Amino acid sequence: MDYVKDIVKKYNNDRAFIISILQDLQEKTGYLKREDMFKLSKILNMPVADIYRIATFFKAFSLTPRGKNIIQICLGTACHVRGGDKVLLEFENKLNIQAGETTTDGNFTLETVNCLGACALGPVVVVNQKYYGNMNTSKVKDILNEYK
Repeated sequence: MDYVKDIVKKYNNDRAFIISILQDLQEKTGYLKREDMFKLSKILNMPVADIYRIATFFKAFSLTPRGKNIIQICLGTACHVRGGDKVLLEFENKLNIQAGETTTDGNFTLETVNCLGACALGPVVVVNQKYYGNMNTSKVKDILNEYK
């Protein structure tokens, strides 16, 4: 079964749907695999450089394997002034990784975002699309335990 061909076929082999195709590919494999993007390039008759340009422009895409649980720490102005940077540091210390990295066991990927649109709840952390508002460093351990 060739999932790349199947996904592209779903969009009638139309390169106008490249973002949707990349989203589906990432959902299938957890990240955008190099070999899949080369295959996509051939199927759509589109330069692989253009595909990489799109994949690296949008923060939603990842070119490396991501963890089972995606943790996003908001560092927008409202969250930052309320201690978002301290919350990030606590996650980095507890997970022994830096923002942008994945734990060696593949369980967690830690990311920062500029705004999650929940400024009144800041600092905000999102794990697998579940929001945790009014975060502080003492809540980090409990959140991690929820996902172990």
